[in-house]
Amino acid sequence: MTKKERAQFVMQTLREIYPTVPIPLDHKDAYTLLVAVLLSAQCTDVRVNQITPILFAKADNPYDMVKMTVEEIKEIIKPCGLSPMKSKGIHGLSQILIEKYDGQVPQSFEALEALPAVGHKTASVVMSQAFGVPAFPVDTHIHRLMYRWGLSDGKNVVQTEKDAKALFPKETWNDLHLQIIYYGREYSPARGWNLDNDLITREVGRKSVIEDYYKQRK
Repeated sequence: MTKKERAQFVMQTLREIYPTVPIPLDHKDAYTLLVAVLLSAQCTDVRVNQITPILFAKADNPYDMVKMTVEEIKEIIKPCGLSPMKSKGIHGLSQILIEKYDGQVPQSFEALEALPAVGHKTASVVMSQAFGVPAFPVDTHIHRLMYRWGLSDGKNVVQTEKDAKALFPKETWNDLHLQIIYYGREYSPARGWNLDNDLITREVGRKSVIEDYYKQRK
């Protein structure tokens, strides 16, 4: 199979497995999504969805958020990890949204990435999931699977994103990045991976990855 054919197989299979693609982080608008995505760095979506209702009960908009102290935010979000950095980021970006954007989340990559604690991946998630702008945020699952499937050399997430955008049609990006994440969690995890359950990798997997898998099974 050529790389294009492998990409086609991936898209088709994922569409069959995940015909509907729910957004994994609970939110009600762009602001609550932005905060949830920021909290999800090095933390599971499940944990974030347990913590955000507690935080949003006190402050689900920038105006209420800045009334809280960084310390108060930190206490609530502690279970998500990296709480000193995340609490400063949430407080700081809320302040900027009020001062510069009338409390609204800006709809551009540049403006989002200029906010405290917001990197390219967070901005990409918000642009795609809150505003429907085509983006391809790469997390660890996507990075791993693009390499496993021989669709990227996996040197870094920047390269993986570039390769994904070159291979997959723009109109598929917003659903596809989520479908790959769901697939990675369910069928092709980093740990406890069972190739028998992983239809896509069995079909299009990188030869060296599959050989290594069987070597380790011996």
